[in-house]
Amino acid sequence: MALFEVVKYDGSPDVFAWKYPNEELGTWTQLIVNESQEAVLYKNGRALDLFQSGRYTLDTSNIPILRGLINLPFGGQSPFTAEVWYVNKKSTLDIKWGTQSPIQLQDPKYSAFVPVRAYGQFGICIDNSKQFLSKLVGTLTEFDKTALTNHFRGIYLTRVRDAVSSYLIHNKISVMEINSYLNELSEFLKDEIQPTMAEYGIKLLNFYVSNINVPEDDPAVMQLKKALAKKSEMEIVGYNYQQARTFDTLESAAKNEGGMSGLMGAGIGLGLGANIGGALGKQMGELSKSLNPEAETVTCPNCGTVINHKNPKFCPECGKPFEKVCPKCGSKVVAGAKFCMECGEKI
Repeated sequence: MALFEVVKYDGSPDVFAWKYPNEELGTWTQLIVNESQEAVLYKNGRALDLFQSGRYTLDTSNIPILRGLINLPFGGQSPFTAEVWYVNKKSTLDIKWGTQSPIQLQDPKYSAFVPVRAYGQFGICIDNSKQFLSKLVGTLTEFDKTALTNHFRGIYLTRVRDAVSSYLIHNKISVMEINSYLNELSEFLKDEIQPTMAEYGIKLLNFYVSNINVPEDDPAVMQLKKALAKKSEMEIVGYNYQQARTFDTLESAAKNEGGMSGLMGAGIGLGLGANIGGALGKQMGELSKSLNPEAETVTCPNCGTVINHKNPKFCPECGKPFEKVCPKCGSKVVAGAKFCMECGEKI
């Protein structure tokens, strides 16, 4: 041992706690603590004192507890056994976190179970050195960023899963829309995790959620995205799911033998069976007209059904007979007449 041993630490900034390897000290030892550091002296598992930045000589004047723990010979100088721990008080803002496997969540908007992955980073600083060393570091000789991330992985992943799930359900936000709320979710998670960190003498400066995504090849995700794409397409075109199914039925029937006449018979049966009468007949008539825009159609004056026929005698929906009217003046025309009795227009 040197006559005047100097104890200091100039290692990596990623190290939060470091133990000086030599425990044989003396009351002549010089202790150097750099800026953003704190040193804690331990003997027999007991923290004797905490040293801020500066240069210190380990003697009984600045460590009064030592007098009762070591036998001092005449002259006041003596070797003794003790541990010196350095704690990095500098703020660390780039600690990465992420979910190793997807978290299964139920989408509160669409009720589908989808796997979710989350990524981000957080920042911390050691707020209480003695509490940090006693509750977290223990018998280790070094505690760095990797050790801290591994230690708290289970804690923050549990908090992330519960917080994301409760946040989505409380605010009725779909997993597919969550990336629009990352700032609010980050603040929410910081408030959730901070109390746990404080128990270990750590201050949580921030907790950022950088991205939340879902696996593109997951069957549930693929089905949900397909449904959302179809919904968007319908909204752009201007019709709903029920209308789309009716349109598909009409298009399929139009391609089969019998064409639109068979379709209208099926439509009438469907309308009567569903007890929706003229409303469906009118809708089907309009759709049939869109499928065959060149066909001549008439509208029943009684129920409003659009009929794909030039001169129907009766309405296939309500059964009311059609009366001929003059195409020029609109007057009723007697059956069999060749000219209008009002204006003389040829029928």
